[in-house]
Amino acid sequence: MKISKYKIRTSDLRKTCNPSIFKFNTTEEIKPLRGIIGQDRAERAVSFGLDIDNPGYNIYLAGVFGTGKSRLARELVENKAQQLPVPADWCYVFNYKKPDCPKALQLKAGQGRAFQKDISVTIDEIIKNLVKTLESQDYEFKKNEIVNAFVEETNQMYLQLEEESRSYGFTISRNQNGVSSEPLKNGEPMAQEDYIGLSEEERTELMKKSRIVQEKLKEAFRKYKDLEKVTKENVKKLETDTAIIVITPYFMQLVDRYRQYQQVIDYLGDMQQDLLSHIDVFVEPEDTSSPLYIFKGRDKKAFLKRYHINLLIDNSSLQHAPVVIENNPTYANLFGQIEYEGEFGILATDFSKIKPGAIHKANGGYLILNMYDVAKSIYLWDKLKKVLKNREIVVESIGKTLGISNTETMEPEAIPVNIKIILIGDPFYYYWLYAMDEEFQKLFKIRADFDMEMERNRKHVNEYARFISSVCTSQNLRHFDPRAVAAVIDYGSRMADDKNKLTTLFNKLVEIIYEANCWASYDHSEVVSGKHVKKAIAEKRYRSSMMEDKTQEYIDKNILMISVSGKKVGELNGLAVYAMGDLVFGKPVRITAKTYMGEKGLVNIEREIMMSGSIHSKGVLTLSGYLGSQYAQDKPLSLSASLTFEQSYSGIEGDSASSAELYALLSSLAEVPISQGIAVTGSVNQNGEIQPVGGVNHKIEGYYKVCCQKGLTGQQGVIIPRQNVAQLMLDEEVVEAVRNKMFNIWAVDHIDQGIEILFNMTAGSRDKNGHFSPDSLHYLVDKKLRQWIENKKVLAGKSRPKVPGIGRKRGRR
Repeated sequence: MKISKYKIRTSDLRKTCNPSIFKFNTTEEIKPLRGIIGQDRAERAVSFGLDIDNPGYNIYLAGVFGTGKSRLARELVENKAQQLPVPADWCYVFNYKKPDCPKALQLKAGQGRAFQKDISVTIDEIIKNLVKTLESQDYEFKKNEIVNAFVEETNQMYLQLEEESRSYGFTISRNQNGVSSEPLKNGEPMAQEDYIGLSEEERTELMKKSRIVQEKLKEAFRKYKDLEKVTKENVKKLETDTAIIVITPYFMQLVDRYRQYQQVIDYLGDMQQDLLSHIDVFVEPEDTSSPLYIFKGRDKKAFLKRYHINLLIDNSSLQHAPVVIENNPTYANLFGQIEYEGEFGILATDFSKIKPGAIHKANGGYLILNMYDVAKSIYLWDKLKKVLKNREIVVESIGKTLGISNTETMEPEAIPVNIKIILIGDPFYYYWLYAMDEEFQKLFKIRADFDMEMERNRKHVNEYARFISSVCTSQNLRHFDPRAVAAVIDYGSRMADDKNKLTTLFNKLVEIIYEANCWASYDHSEVVSGKHVKKAIAEKRYRSSMMEDKTQEYIDKNILMISVSGKKVGELNGLAVYAMGDLVFGKPVRITAKTYMGEKGLVNIEREIMMSGSIHSKGVLTLSGYLGSQYAQDKPLSLSASLTFEQSYSGIEGDSASSAELYALLSSLAEVPISQGIAVTGSVNQNGEIQPVGGVNHKIEGYYKVCCQKGLTGQQGVIIPRQNVAQLMLDEEVVEAVRNKMFNIWAVDHIDQGIEILFNMTAGSRDKNGHFSPDSLHYLVDKKLRQWIENKKVLAGKSRPKVPGIGRKRGRR
């Protein structure tokens, strides 16, 4: 039987980059790469999304870690931002009408800081000049005129009252309790004994006159109070008029300067009125020795905060629209917060404690977030959607957002938001949110997919070299020679598991560049050569390969029983791939099949004990379809069979061993041994067609290592699906072994081709009468199944119970 026709050519086992295609001595001579490679689809999607200004066209960058999503987003966004103007500054100011609701003021970029400074300088100048004016001789003279007029008039009132009181026989006296009247006798205040000596009629007359005098006193006191009130109002009016004269010029300057901002004009008007209403706060008390003076000074300092400007967003240093990358998107970092400070044992706050978040800083530009960080908090996600829907940002604590806290007393005015958000994350988050959150579909209408691989063509190969140059230049590393660049390119194809592809996981390539540079330093080499890159790749794998080596050791010691020589019935080597962190390796697994008479059908032992994944169970059940189609067209399929992965103590997933399981079943049914030196991988469908699988390079190399340890015979090898030939990027050692005919790799399209290789006999096909040729494997399987059916009939006849009368002729009565 000639099976060499299924062997894969050595040239198809690996694709090697020829260093001679590079026209440089080192990567220092070529232009470093800017941007990323091989993501044209994603780049077009992001560029398109950035150009649309309509609401809802935010962008989700979907791809695995290390494909350059963040770098592409940053570069494209920064380029787009340079075309847009610098957004406005934002300030929070005291609301004189509603102190708990600070106002938000919008000014042109750079004018926020100027406005803050202007207000600070103006308030200082106003207070200084106001205090100076109120302490001036001119002001004191005018004030004294008002006070002296009040004193003179009150004195006149007193004298008149005294004169009227004497006409009734009383005098007026002043004491600490105010003004009181006393009766007179002979022009002198009446003594107590004189009052006692008065007759009843004299006392009555005296009390009558006393009531008249008291009424006169009350009337005078009312006039005094009215006069005192008018005097205070006149003093206050003088103070206010004086303050207006001092303050107005300053505010007129501010009004002229910020005339284009109506909100600012209104705010300045409110500030001016508030200043005039609190002039007494700025005037120093006459008695500064009082202990209360300390608290008055502190109150004055706290009071003056209402005239400060909280410059929330200052864009004076920007040259274009902002690009903000928030690497720690907590609730406060993203949406801002209101801070508190302790005052006399309590927590207090004011509008100056309002702090901005990334949304505020990126307003008018772009905000880049990592979806993994955002997804950690459902409250963060809900608030972000609310900002995008309402197109405004309100600073509030998460407690207030959830309705579980009433400690906040401030409600800052909302700030309009014009922002485009770029989310970077795994495709899983996109698919999940798209299916479960209908608002996500409306808010993130642009999706940019990042591929893990790209075509291995001359353009991308040259860009790989420029990428290496950019890394070496930016990180001050040794530059690479052409052989080193070629080795990195081959490594890129191996990572992509396809000889005609290159990986786009540039973070993994950077690791090799760093490590190759280190190995070159050990050799005191000025440049990185091909041997340094290969050393870096080998050492990187060695650091992680302890479990692979342990597994190989168990196989060598026959603890894991794997045969790579001889022949056995119902047994062969399948191939499995194990992933442990950054280590991926393949190893053979012994698959055994046992068949016998019965009606149970095909039993998957792993499935019965729930160690089989759904895909693996599907692959085994597919075998029943193949067996029925192949052997049960003219008879019922009657058999019992069991399949298992020997010495497998963990879960099994995938259908890549289904063809190996089918070969084991056929071997057991036909009682024809299988060559143990040949391992098999590949999925099979109900038609017997072999389907491609993953990890083919790791599987081949893993089995090759086992064969090397147990001794290469030249008869060993691996059968793979033909579609997987394009993915072959095998280790050079394996390729050399195949070239020297010490190891073999076959590619098949159908189960029948694998039968020829494994059993060294034809698979067989049906003739026009539906019979298989006698020298074929299918004939032997079909023969066994027919034999079991006949045996079943015989056994059924022998076990049938005898019933009296059955089979006898009955006579007539």
